[in-house]
Amino acid sequence: MKEFRFKIIIILAALVLAVYLLWPTYKDYSNTKSITETVTKKQEEIKRTHPEITKQDLQKKLIAFEDSIRVSDPSIAETRQKRIKLGLDLQGGMRVVLEVNTVKLMEKLAKNPDDVFKKVLTEAEKEVALSNESVVDIVGRKFEQRQIRLSRYFGTIREDDDEILSRLKEDSEDAVSRAIEIIRNRVDQYGVSEPSIQRQGSRRIIVELPGVAKEEEAKNLLQGTALLEFRILKDPEFAVSLMQKIDNVLAGKNLEDTTKTDTTATVKIEAKDTSLIAADTSEQKQLSEEEFKKEHPFFAIAMLDPQGQSADAYVRENQKSLLTQYLNREDVQKVMPNNVEFVYSAKPVGVDKGENIYMMYLVNKNPELTGGVITDAQANIDPNTSSPIVSMEMNSEGATDWARITGANVGKRIAIMLDGVAFSAPVVRGKIPGGRSQIEGMADMEEAKLLEIVLKAGALPAPVDIIEERTVGPSLGQDSVKSGLTSAIIGYFVVGLFMILYYQKSGSVAALTLIFTILFTLGVLAGFGATLTLPGIAGIILTIGMAVDANVLIFERMREELGTGKTIKASVDSGFSKALAAIIDSNITTFFTGLILYQFGTGPVQGFALTLMIGIITSLFSALVICRLILDFMVAKGLKISLG
Repeated sequence: MKEFRFKIIIILAALVLAVYLLWPTYKDYSNTKSITETVTKKQEEIKRTHPEITKQDLQKKLIAFEDSIRVSDPSIAETRQKRIKLGLDLQGGMRVVLEVNTVKLMEKLAKNPDDVFKKVLTEAEKEVALSNESVVDIVGRKFEQRQIRLSRYFGTIREDDDEILSRLKEDSEDAVSRAIEIIRNRVDQYGVSEPSIQRQGSRRIIVELPGVAKEEEAKNLLQGTALLEFRILKDPEFAVSLMQKIDNVLAGKNLEDTTKTDTTATVKIEAKDTSLIAADTSEQKQLSEEEFKKEHPFFAIAMLDPQGQSADAYVRENQKSLLTQYLNREDVQKVMPNNVEFVYSAKPVGVDKGENIYMMYLVNKNPELTGGVITDAQANIDPNTSSPIVSMEMNSEGATDWARITGANVGKRIAIMLDGVAFSAPVVRGKIPGGRSQIEGMADMEEAKLLEIVLKAGALPAPVDIIEERTVGPSLGQDSVKSGLTSAIIGYFVVGLFMILYYQKSGSVAALTLIFTILFTLGVLAGFGATLTLPGIAGIILTIGMAVDANVLIFERMREELGTGKTIKASVDSGFSKALAAIIDSNITTFFTGLILYQFGTGPVQGFALTLMIGIITSLFSALVICRLILDFMVAKGLKISLG
C-alpha cells in the first residue's frame, strides 16, 4: 500500500474538492424543492381562506411569500450563487441581441445636415445591414467618392478627413460602451440573477436574462432612455432622526425622540484593504448581537459611523433586499415624508469577509436637475492634487439651473444618480456658473472613467435596435434538464455495459472511472462559475464516449503484451506506457479543436466547447491515474484481471 499512498492522496483530494464544489448545487436543489413545496401549501391555504382572490393578486402574494423565505435565510442566496449556473435553455429566460444604431449617432453629431448628407446616411444604413464594415468607414468612403470633405458636417475646417474619421470612430466606440454600461446598470436594478451582457463585434450587444418571462417589460428596460438625475442629500440630523423613527417602528416601540441615546452600529472603512470592521457602542456592549438586532432592527442592517460627518449608512449586499422590504412596509411608509427616499450606491464601497458593502443615502425624491443638460464629460488627473477628477459641461439652460442650484446649496451634497442608484455624492464647494464643474473623490482613474460614462449616459447616445430575440419558457427549460440528464444516464449505462461485456473485469474498472470523470467535470464547472447549457450537456455525453477511448487503447495494448507471454504486471506497465503517446496525441488535438470553438464561437458553441475541454482533462486523469491505480492494486493483491 505504501507505493500507492501518494496516488491515493491525490485522488481523494480531487474527490473531496469536487464534492465540496458541488455541495452548493445539491443544497440549492434541496432548498428550491423545499421552497416550492412550502409555496404550494401556502397557495392552497390562500385559496381556501380567500376563494374570491384573483389570479394576479394570488401571484403577488406568493411571490412576496417566496421572497420572504429567501431573505430570511442568507444561506439560500449564498448557495445559489455558488451552484452550477444554468443557461437560458435549461432554466428559461430571454436572449436579446441589440445593435447600437451608429447611423442615428452620426446624424445627431452632424452640423447643418443637408439632403446630400441624408442621402449618404441612407445609403450607408442599407450597406451596413449587409456587411460588418464600420458605419464611419462607409460614410467616409461615400463622401470621398463625392469629393466632399467631412469638415463640412463634422469638426472644424482645419481638420483633415483622417482626423475627423478617427474622432467619429472614438465616438462610435464610446456610444457602444455607454450603452453597455446603461444596460448593465438597468439589468442589475431589475433584479435579474446571473445575467450575461457581452459585446459582439463593433456595434452589437448580447443580453441574456435568465428567468425573465415578461418580454415587453424586458424590451422597454433595454431600449428606454437612461434617467440621469442630480438630487440633494438630506441633512445628517434629519436623516438620522428619520432612521431612528424607522428603527422604533420596526422594533415595535413608541415614536419618540431617541437622539439622546446612541443606538447606531459603528462602522469603519479601512482605506488600505477596504474591509468593514464593526465596533461596539456603549449600548452594544450591554446587549448581545441577537438582542441588538431585536432592539434595533434597522441599525443592525444600516450601520452608521458616529465619528463621521454624514448620515450615510453601510449595508451588506445580502441584506439590501431585507432592508428594502423593511422600508416598503406600510407602517414604515407612514413615518417617512413623501418627498424623500433611500437609495443605494451603484458600486460597493468596501468589502468585509469577502462580502460587498454598499452605501445608502437619504435624498430628495424630486431631482434638482436631469441628465439631459449634460453635453460632455471628461475624466482627467487634477494637476494640483494628482487625484482623478471628472469635468462636465452643460448646455445654456442647464448652466443657468446649475448655477442657481449650486449657489443655493453650498456645503451640501448632491447625489449623481443613474436609473435610481447613486454613482457619486460630492460636496458643493461654491456656486458654479457657466455650466462647467468638476467632481472629486474618485479612488482611481478607473472609477473616474466609469463616472464619465455615467454622466454622458443621461440618455442613450444612439438608439438600440433589437435585431434578434429568443424566449425560453421555464417549463421547456425543465424539460430540457430532464431530457439532458436522461440522455447522460443512458449514455453512461450503454458505454459502461459495452466495456463490461467486451473487457469483463477491466471493463468494470473503466466503467467505474467514468463516474469520477463526470463528477470531476461537474466540479470544475461549479468551481469556475461556468454556465451549463444544453450543448454543454451534449459535451458531457460526448466526453463519456471519448473517456473510454483511452481505456480501449490501454486494454488492447495489454492484450497484445499478454499474448507475448508477459506477466499481468508487466502487461499493465507496458499497456499504459505504450498507449500513452497515442492517448495524449488524440486528446491534445481534440482539446485544441475545443479551444478554437470556444474562442471564436458564441453562446451554445462555447458551452459545448467548454464542457468538452474540461471533460478531456478529467478523462485523462481518470484513465491514467485512477484506472492505473485500481489495476496496480489488483495486481498487488493477486486478483485476476480479465480482458475479455
